[in-house]
Amino acid sequence: MSPNTDFDFLLPDVGEGLEEAEIVQWKVSVGQQISANQVIVEIESAKSLVELPSPYAGTVLELFAHEGEIVKVGVAIVRIRRDEPAQKAGNQADSGRTQMLVGSGPRIEDGQSQRRRQRNYGVNVAAKAAASSIPPSPATTLKNTAGLAAPQVRKFARELGIDLGALTGTGPGGSITHADVEALAGKMHSESTFSKTSDNSRESRTPIRGVRRAMADAMVTSAFTAPHVTEFVTVDVSASMELLEKLRAQPEYAEIKLSPLTLLARAMCIAAKETPEVNSFWDGPAQEIVTKHYVNLGIATATERGLLVPNIKDADLLSLKELAGAILEVVERARAGRTEPAQMSGGTMSITNIGVFGIDAGTPIAPPGQSAIVSLGAVVKRPWVVAGEIVVRDVTTLALSFDHRLVDGAQGSKFLFDVAQLLEKATHFLP
Repeated sequence: MSPNTDFDFLLPDVGEGLEEAEIVQWKVSVGQQISANQVIVEIESAKSLVELPSPYAGTVLELFAHEGEIVKVGVAIVRIRRDEPAQKAGNQADSGRTQMLVGSGPRIEDGQSQRRRQRNYGVNVAAKAAASSIPPSPATTLKNTAGLAAPQVRKFARELGIDLGALTGTGPGGSITHADVEALAGKMHSESTFSKTSDNSRESRTPIRGVRRAMADAMVTSAFTAPHVTEFVTVDVSASMELLEKLRAQPEYAEIKLSPLTLLARAMCIAAKETPEVNSFWDGPAQEIVTKHYVNLGIATATERGLLVPNIKDADLLSLKELAGAILEVVERARAGRTEPAQMSGGTMSITNIGVFGIDAGTPIAPPGQSAIVSLGAVVKRPWVVAGEIVVRDVTTLALSFDHRLVDGAQGSKFLFDVAQLLEKATHFLP
Protein backbone atom coordinates (compact mmCIF):
# COMPACT_ATOMS: atom_id res chain seq x y z
CA MET A 1 0.00 0.00 0.00
CA SER A 2 1.41 3.35 -0.99
CA PRO A 3 1.93 6.36 1.31
CA ASN A 4 -0.41 9.36 1.34
CA THR A 5 -3.52 7.18 1.10
CA ASP A 6 -6.83 8.63 2.25
CA PHE A 7 -8.72 6.46 4.68
CA ASP A 8 -11.92 6.79 6.71
CA PHE A 9 -11.70 6.19 10.44
CA LEU A 10 -14.78 4.20 11.44
CA LEU A 11 -16.34 4.46 14.89
CA PRO A 12 -15.13 1.26 16.55
CA ASP A 13 -16.71 -1.00 19.15
CA VAL A 14 -14.37 -0.22 22.04
CA GLY A 15 -14.90 -3.61 23.62
CA GLU A 16 -18.15 -3.08 25.54
CA GLY A 17 -20.80 -4.21 23.05
CA LEU A 18 -21.14 -0.67 21.77
CA GLU A 19 -23.76 0.02 19.11
CA GLU A 20 -23.58 3.80 19.02
CA ALA A 21 -21.89 6.70 20.76
CA GLU A 22 -22.12 10.47 21.01
CA ILE A 23 -19.37 12.65 19.60
CA VAL A 24 -18.50 14.68 22.69
CA GLN A 25 -15.49 16.68 21.60
CA TRP A 26 -13.21 16.78 18.57
CA LYS A 27 -9.54 17.02 19.49
CA VAL A 28 -8.48 17.86 15.93
CA SER A 29 -9.59 20.19 13.17
CA VAL A 30 -9.62 20.02 9.37
CA GLY A 31 -6.17 20.59 7.92
CA GLN A 32 -4.40 19.68 11.14
CA GLN A 33 -1.31 17.48 10.99
CA ILE A 34 -1.57 14.61 13.48
CA SER A 35 0.75 11.87 14.71
CA ALA A 36 0.09 8.16 15.21
CA ASN A 37 -1.71 7.45 18.51
CA GLN A 38 -2.72 11.11 18.89
CA VAL A 39 -6.18 11.44 20.43
CA ILE A 40 -8.54 12.70 17.74
CA VAL A 41 -11.97 12.57 19.37
CA GLU A 42 -13.72 11.99 22.68
CA ILE A 43 -16.88 9.87 22.55
CA GLU A 44 -19.47 9.00 25.16
CA SER A 45 -21.10 5.60 25.14
CA ALA A 46 -23.80 4.36 27.48
CA LYS A 47 -21.12 3.42 29.97
CA SER A 48 -18.10 5.68 29.79
CA LEU A 49 -16.18 8.52 28.16
CA VAL A 50 -13.54 7.23 25.75
CA GLU A 51 -10.75 9.03 23.88
CA LEU A 52 -10.01 7.51 20.45
CA PRO A 53 -6.47 7.72 19.03
CA SER A 54 -5.55 7.80 15.36
CA PRO A 55 -3.83 4.64 14.12
CA TYR A 56 -1.82 6.66 11.58
CA ALA A 57 0.07 9.90 11.23
CA GLY A 58 -1.32 12.23 8.59
CA THR A 59 -3.56 15.19 7.82
CA VAL A 60 -7.20 15.57 8.80
CA LEU A 61 -9.27 16.02 5.63
CA GLU A 62 -12.89 15.89 6.83
CA LEU A 63 -14.94 15.55 10.02
CA PHE A 64 -18.10 13.58 9.24
CA ALA A 65 -19.98 14.19 12.51
CA HIS A 66 -20.79 17.20 14.65
CA GLU A 67 -20.19 17.38 18.38
CA GLY A 68 -23.35 16.15 20.10
CA GLU A 69 -24.27 13.87 17.19
CA ILE A 70 -25.09 10.19 17.81
CA VAL A 71 -23.13 7.91 15.47
CA LYS A 72 -23.53 4.17 14.86
CA VAL A 73 -20.60 1.77 15.20
CA GLY A 74 -18.99 1.17 11.81
CA VAL A 75 -19.82 4.62 10.44
CA ALA A 76 -16.99 6.89 9.24
CA ILE A 77 -16.39 9.84 11.55
CA VAL A 78 -13.20 11.37 10.12
CA ARG A 79 -11.12 11.13 6.93
CA ILE A 80 -7.33 11.25 7.22
CA ARG A 81 -4.65 11.46 4.54
CA ARG A 82 -2.02 9.08 5.80
CA ASP A 83 1.63 10.15 5.64
CA GLU A 84 3.00 6.65 6.00
CA PRO A 85 1.95 3.07 5.26
CA ALA A 86 -0.29 1.23 7.73
CA GLN A 87 1.75 -0.49 10.44
CA LYS A 88 -0.62 -1.08 13.33
CA ALA A 89 -4.34 -0.97 12.75
CA GLY A 90 -6.52 -2.27 9.93
CA ASN A 91 -9.51 -0.44 8.53
CA GLN A 92 -12.55 -1.67 6.70
CA ALA A 93 -12.12 1.02 4.08
CA ASP A 94 -8.55 0.10 3.04
CA SER A 95 -7.80 -3.47 4.16
CA GLY A 96 -11.07 -5.34 4.42
CA ARG A 97 -10.49 -5.97 8.11
CA THR A 98 -12.32 -4.57 11.11
CA GLN A 99 -10.70 -1.39 12.38
CA MET A 100 -9.09 -1.62 15.83
CA LEU A 101 -7.90 0.96 18.29
CA VAL A 102 -4.14 1.14 18.55
CA GLY A 103 -2.93 -1.39 21.09
CA SER A 104 -6.35 -3.02 21.50
CA GLY A 105 -5.35 -6.29 19.82
CA PRO A 106 -7.63 -8.63 17.88
CA ARG A 107 -11.16 -9.12 19.10
CA ILE A 108 -13.33 -12.19 18.66
CA GLU A 109 -16.85 -11.16 17.75
CA ASP A 110 -19.89 -13.13 18.76
CA GLY A 111 -22.86 -13.63 16.49
CA GLN A 112 -24.63 -10.55 17.76
CA SER A 113 -21.62 -8.33 17.05
CA GLN A 114 -21.24 -9.79 13.57
CA ARG A 115 -24.90 -9.18 12.80
CA ARG A 116 -24.60 -5.63 14.09
CA ARG A 117 -21.66 -4.92 11.79
CA GLN A 118 -23.63 -6.27 8.83
CA ARG A 119 -26.41 -3.75 9.27
CA ASN A 120 -26.64 -1.02 6.69
CA TYR A 121 -26.32 2.01 8.90
CA GLY A 122 -25.39 4.49 6.19
CA VAL A 123 -23.19 7.47 6.79
CA ASN A 124 -24.58 10.70 8.17
CA VAL A 125 -22.00 12.98 6.60
CA ALA A 126 -21.74 16.57 7.73
CA ALA A 127 -20.92 19.36 5.31
CA LYS A 128 -17.24 19.62 4.44
CA ALA A 129 -15.25 21.75 6.87
CA ALA A 130 -13.51 24.94 5.89
CA ALA A 131 -10.10 24.96 4.22
CA SER A 132 -7.06 24.34 6.42
CA SER A 133 -5.81 27.88 5.84
CA ILE A 134 -8.65 29.29 7.94
CA PRO A 135 -7.55 29.48 11.59
CA PRO A 136 -9.64 27.61 14.14
CA SER A 137 -12.28 29.45 16.10
CA PRO A 138 -11.63 30.40 19.74
CA ALA A 139 -13.97 27.61 20.84
CA THR A 140 -12.01 25.05 18.81
CA THR A 141 -8.76 26.36 20.20
CA LEU A 142 -10.08 25.96 23.72
CA LYS A 143 -11.29 22.44 23.06
CA ASN A 144 -7.90 21.48 21.68
CA THR A 145 -6.06 22.70 24.76
CA ALA A 146 -4.32 19.64 26.26
CA GLY A 147 -4.54 18.99 30.00
CA LEU A 148 -7.10 21.72 30.65
CA ALA A 149 -9.53 19.41 32.43
CA ALA A 150 -10.24 15.72 32.80
CA PRO A 151 -12.98 14.26 30.53
CA GLN A 152 -15.48 13.92 33.37
CA VAL A 153 -14.86 17.54 34.41
CA ARG A 154 -15.39 18.76 30.84
CA LYS A 155 -18.59 16.72 30.65
CA PHE A 156 -19.81 18.21 33.93
CA ALA A 157 -19.04 21.72 32.68
CA ARG A 158 -20.94 21.14 29.43
CA GLU A 159 -24.00 19.93 31.32
CA LEU A 160 -23.99 23.12 33.42
CA GLY A 161 -23.27 25.38 30.45
CA ILE A 162 -19.93 26.46 31.91
CA ASP A 163 -17.22 27.84 29.57
CA LEU A 164 -13.94 26.32 30.76
CA GLY A 165 -12.15 29.33 29.28
CA ALA A 166 -13.68 31.45 32.03
CA LEU A 167 -12.06 29.37 34.77
CA THR A 168 -8.66 29.38 36.39
CA GLY A 169 -7.84 25.84 37.46
CA THR A 170 -6.79 25.06 41.02
CA GLY A 171 -5.76 21.47 40.30
CA PRO A 172 -2.32 20.03 39.54
CA GLY A 173 -0.54 21.99 36.81
CA GLY A 174 -3.38 24.51 36.76
CA SER A 175 -5.92 21.94 35.60
CA ILE A 176 -9.61 22.65 36.16
CA THR A 177 -11.26 20.51 38.84
CA HIS A 178 -14.82 19.46 39.56
CA ALA A 179 -14.86 21.93 42.47
CA ASP A 180 -13.80 24.79 40.19
CA VAL A 181 -16.75 24.15 37.90
CA GLU A 182 -19.17 23.86 40.83
CA ALA A 183 -17.97 27.15 42.29
CA LEU A 184 -18.54 29.08 39.06
CA ALA A 185 -21.91 27.39 38.54
CA GLY A 186 -23.02 28.47 42.01
CA LYS A 187 -21.96 32.04 41.36
CA MET A 188 -23.76 32.13 38.01
CA HIS A 189 -26.90 30.72 39.57
CA SER A 190 -26.98 33.35 42.32
CA GLU A 191 -26.44 36.15 39.80
CA SER A 192 -29.16 34.97 37.43
CA THR A 193 -31.94 33.87 39.81
CA PHE A 194 -34.19 36.83 38.97
CA SER A 195 -33.75 36.56 35.21
CA LYS A 196 -34.54 32.84 35.34
CA THR A 197 -37.73 33.31 37.34
CA SER A 198 -38.95 36.01 34.96
CA ASP A 199 -38.12 33.98 31.85
CA ASN A 200 -41.12 33.37 29.58
CA SER A 201 -39.96 29.82 28.88
CA ARG A 202 -42.16 27.34 30.75
CA GLU A 203 -40.37 24.12 29.86
CA SER A 204 -37.03 22.74 28.73
CA ARG A 205 -35.97 19.68 26.78
CA THR A 206 -32.98 17.41 27.32
CA PRO A 207 -31.89 14.87 24.69
CA ILE A 208 -32.18 11.27 25.91
CA ARG A 209 -28.67 10.00 25.37
CA GLY A 210 -25.85 7.99 26.87
CA VAL A 211 -26.36 6.40 30.27
CA ARG A 212 -29.88 7.76 30.76
CA ARG A 213 -31.04 6.27 27.47
CA ALA A 214 -29.40 2.92 28.26
CA MET A 215 -30.92 2.93 31.75
CA ALA A 216 -34.39 3.65 30.40
CA ASP A 217 -34.15 0.90 27.79
CA ALA A 218 -32.85 -1.60 30.34
CA MET A 219 -35.54 -0.84 32.90
CA VAL A 220 -38.34 -1.09 30.33
CA THR A 221 -36.92 -4.37 29.04
CA SER A 222 -36.65 -5.81 32.53
CA ALA A 223 -40.03 -4.60 33.76
CA PHE A 224 -41.95 -5.92 30.77
CA THR A 225 -40.13 -9.22 30.19
CA ALA A 226 -39.67 -10.44 33.77
CA PRO A 227 -42.73 -10.65 36.07
CA HIS A 228 -41.57 -8.76 39.16
CA VAL A 229 -42.81 -9.44 42.69
CA THR A 230 -41.72 -7.28 45.64
CA GLU A 231 -41.71 -8.30 49.30
CA PHE A 232 -40.88 -6.13 52.31
CA VAL A 233 -39.54 -6.73 55.79
CA THR A 234 -38.82 -4.25 58.56
CA VAL A 235 -35.89 -5.29 60.73
CA ASP A 236 -34.12 -4.19 63.90
CA VAL A 237 -30.52 -3.55 62.83
CA SER A 238 -29.25 -2.20 66.15
CA ALA A 239 -26.72 -5.05 66.47
CA SER A 240 -25.43 -4.30 62.96
CA MET A 241 -25.02 -0.62 63.74
CA GLU A 242 -23.13 -1.49 66.94
CA LEU A 243 -20.85 -3.82 64.96
CA LEU A 244 -20.09 -1.07 62.47
CA GLU A 245 -19.08 1.29 65.28
CA LYS A 246 -16.75 -1.32 66.79
CA LEU A 247 -15.13 -2.07 63.45
CA ARG A 248 -14.63 1.60 62.62
CA ALA A 249 -12.65 1.98 65.84
CA GLN A 250 -10.22 -0.79 64.85
CA PRO A 251 -6.96 0.30 63.14
CA GLU A 252 -7.32 -2.23 60.29
CA TYR A 253 -10.62 -0.61 59.29
CA ALA A 254 -9.41 2.97 59.70
CA GLU A 255 -9.17 3.58 55.93
CA ILE A 256 -12.21 1.48 55.04
CA LYS A 257 -15.65 3.03 54.52
CA LEU A 258 -18.09 0.80 56.40
CA SER A 259 -21.85 1.31 56.16
CA PRO A 260 -25.10 -0.64 56.52
CA LEU A 261 -24.83 -1.27 52.77
CA THR A 262 -21.60 -3.20 53.37
CA LEU A 263 -23.32 -5.52 55.83
CA LEU A 264 -26.35 -5.96 53.57
CA ALA A 265 -24.08 -6.88 50.66
CA ARG A 266 -22.35 -9.50 52.79
CA ALA A 267 -25.69 -10.82 54.07
CA MET A 268 -27.00 -11.23 50.52
CA CYS A 269 -23.93 -13.23 49.50
CA ILE A 270 -24.35 -15.53 52.50
CA ALA A 271 -28.12 -15.98 52.09
CA ALA A 272 -27.84 -16.68 48.34
CA LYS A 273 -26.06 -19.95 49.15
CA GLU A 274 -29.19 -21.17 50.90
CA THR A 275 -31.57 -19.93 48.19
CA PRO A 276 -29.64 -20.12 44.89
CA GLU A 277 -32.78 -19.36 42.87
CA VAL A 278 -32.29 -15.64 43.62
CA ASN A 279 -28.92 -15.85 41.89
CA SER A 280 -30.05 -17.40 38.61
CA PHE A 281 -30.79 -16.41 35.02
CA TRP A 282 -33.71 -17.15 32.69
CA ASP A 283 -32.27 -18.24 29.34
CA GLY A 284 -35.31 -17.90 27.10
CA PRO A 285 -33.78 -18.99 23.76
CA ALA A 286 -32.32 -22.15 25.33
CA GLN A 287 -35.36 -22.67 27.57
CA GLU A 288 -33.10 -23.23 30.54
CA ILE A 289 -32.67 -21.82 34.03
CA VAL A 290 -29.01 -21.03 34.64
CA THR A 291 -28.09 -21.12 38.33
CA LYS A 292 -24.96 -19.16 39.16
CA HIS A 293 -22.65 -20.66 41.78
CA TYR A 294 -20.91 -17.33 42.24
CA VAL A 295 -22.19 -13.84 43.07
CA ASN A 296 -21.31 -10.87 40.86
CA LEU A 297 -23.01 -8.28 43.03
CA GLY A 298 -24.35 -5.19 41.26
CA ILE A 299 -24.19 -1.88 43.15
CA ALA A 300 -26.77 0.61 41.86
CA THR A 301 -25.01 3.98 41.71
CA ALA A 302 -26.49 7.40 41.02
CA THR A 303 -24.09 9.42 38.86
CA GLU A 304 -24.17 12.73 37.00
CA ARG A 305 -24.76 10.76 33.79
CA GLY A 306 -27.60 8.63 35.19
CA LEU A 307 -27.98 5.33 37.02
CA LEU A 308 -25.19 2.78 36.63
CA VAL A 309 -25.08 -0.73 38.11
CA PRO A 310 -21.44 -1.89 38.03
CA ASN A 311 -20.87 -5.25 39.67
CA ILE A 312 -18.26 -6.75 41.96
CA LYS A 313 -16.96 -10.03 40.59
CA ASP A 314 -17.06 -13.01 42.99
CA ALA A 315 -18.33 -10.84 45.82
CA ASP A 316 -19.24 -13.97 47.79
CA LEU A 317 -15.54 -14.84 48.12
CA LEU A 318 -14.58 -11.49 49.67
CA SER A 319 -14.17 -10.77 53.35
CA LEU A 320 -16.17 -7.93 54.88
CA LYS A 321 -13.15 -5.64 54.64
CA GLU A 322 -12.47 -6.60 51.02
CA LEU A 323 -16.14 -6.19 50.12
CA ALA A 324 -16.23 -2.70 51.66
CA GLY A 325 -13.19 -1.69 49.60
CA ALA A 326 -14.66 -3.17 46.42
CA ILE A 327 -17.95 -1.30 46.88
CA LEU A 328 -16.13 2.00 47.37
CA GLU A 329 -13.97 1.34 44.29
CA VAL A 330 -16.85 0.61 41.88
CA VAL A 331 -18.92 3.53 43.18
CA GLU A 332 -16.06 6.03 42.85
CA ARG A 333 -15.19 4.80 39.36
CA ALA A 334 -18.84 5.04 38.28
CA ARG A 335 -19.23 8.59 39.58
CA ALA A 336 -15.98 9.63 37.90
CA GLY A 337 -17.10 8.15 34.56
CA ARG A 338 -14.31 5.55 34.63
CA THR A 339 -16.31 2.34 34.94
CA GLU A 340 -14.68 -0.47 33.00
CA PRO A 341 -16.87 -2.36 30.49
CA ALA A 342 -16.27 -5.64 32.35
CA GLN A 343 -17.80 -4.13 35.49
CA MET A 344 -21.03 -3.39 33.63
CA SER A 345 -21.65 -6.96 32.45
CA GLY A 346 -22.10 -10.33 34.10
CA GLY A 347 -23.99 -9.20 37.19
CA THR A 348 -26.02 -11.92 38.93
CA MET A 349 -27.97 -9.99 41.60
CA SER A 350 -28.00 -6.39 42.77
CA ILE A 351 -28.42 -4.03 45.68
CA THR A 352 -29.66 -0.43 45.80
CA ASN A 353 -29.39 1.97 48.72
CA ILE A 354 -32.39 4.28 48.68
CA GLY A 355 -31.86 5.06 52.35
CA VAL A 356 -29.17 7.60 51.47
CA PHE A 357 -31.98 9.77 50.09
CA GLY A 358 -34.02 9.43 53.30
CA ILE A 359 -36.48 6.97 51.72
CA ASP A 360 -37.89 4.15 53.84
CA ALA A 361 -38.85 1.64 51.14
CA GLY A 362 -39.35 1.18 47.41
CA THR A 363 -40.01 -1.38 44.70
CA PRO A 364 -36.74 -1.73 42.76
CA ILE A 365 -36.51 -3.29 39.30
CA ALA A 366 -33.90 -5.99 38.80
CA PRO A 367 -31.40 -5.27 36.00
CA PRO A 368 -31.95 -7.36 32.84
CA GLY A 369 -30.53 -10.86 33.18
CA GLN A 370 -30.74 -10.86 36.98
CA SER A 371 -33.40 -12.50 39.09
CA ALA A 372 -33.26 -10.37 42.25
CA ILE A 373 -32.46 -6.96 43.69
CA VAL A 374 -32.65 -5.78 47.31
CA SER A 375 -33.22 -2.17 48.35
CA LEU A 376 -31.99 -0.80 51.67
CA GLY A 377 -34.16 1.86 53.27
CA ALA A 378 -33.09 4.57 55.68
CA VAL A 379 -31.90 3.39 59.10
CA VAL A 380 -33.92 5.38 61.65
CA LYS A 381 -34.62 5.36 65.38
CA ARG A 382 -38.04 3.84 66.12
CA PRO A 383 -39.93 2.39 69.08
CA TRP A 384 -39.55 -1.39 69.02
CA VAL A 385 -40.81 -4.19 71.23
CA VAL A 386 -37.97 -6.19 72.80
CA ALA A 387 -38.81 -8.86 75.41
CA GLY A 388 -42.17 -7.27 75.99
CA GLU A 389 -40.75 -3.79 76.49
CA ILE A 390 -40.92 -0.81 74.14
CA VAL A 391 -37.43 0.50 73.48
CA VAL A 392 -35.82 2.75 70.89
CA ARG A 393 -33.93 0.75 68.24
CA ASP A 394 -32.24 1.26 64.88
CA VAL A 395 -34.74 0.02 62.29
CA THR A 396 -34.74 -0.26 58.49
CA THR A 397 -36.95 -1.70 55.77
CA LEU A 398 -35.65 -4.11 53.14
CA ALA A 399 -37.44 -4.72 49.85
CA LEU A 400 -36.74 -7.71 47.63
CA SER A 401 -37.91 -7.62 43.99
CA PHE A 402 -37.53 -10.89 42.12
CA ASP A 403 -38.34 -12.55 38.82
CA HIS A 404 -41.32 -14.79 39.56
CA ARG A 405 -40.38 -17.12 36.70
CA LEU A 406 -37.29 -18.12 38.66
CA VAL A 407 -38.18 -17.43 42.27
CA ASP A 408 -41.48 -18.43 43.85
CA GLY A 409 -42.98 -16.77 46.90
CA ALA A 410 -41.58 -19.25 49.40
CA GLN A 411 -38.05 -18.95 48.03
CA GLY A 412 -38.16 -15.18 47.93
CA SER A 413 -39.52 -15.03 51.47
CA LYS A 414 -36.82 -17.39 52.78
CA PHE A 415 -34.04 -15.37 51.19
CA LEU A 416 -35.39 -12.07 52.52
CA PHE A 417 -35.92 -13.59 55.98
CA ASP A 418 -32.36 -14.95 56.05
CA VAL A 419 -30.93 -11.56 55.06
CA ALA A 420 -33.01 -9.85 57.77
CA GLN A 421 -31.86 -12.34 60.41
CA LEU A 422 -28.22 -11.83 59.51
CA LEU A 423 -28.59 -8.08 59.89
CA GLU A 424 -30.54 -8.40 63.13
CA LYS A 425 -28.03 -10.73 64.80
CA ALA A 426 -24.84 -9.45 63.13
CA THR A 427 -22.96 -12.63 64.03
CA HIS A 428 -21.93 -14.04 60.64
CA PHE A 429 -20.14 -11.13 58.99
CA LEU A 430 -16.59 -11.73 60.21
CA PRO A 431 -14.36 -14.78 59.58
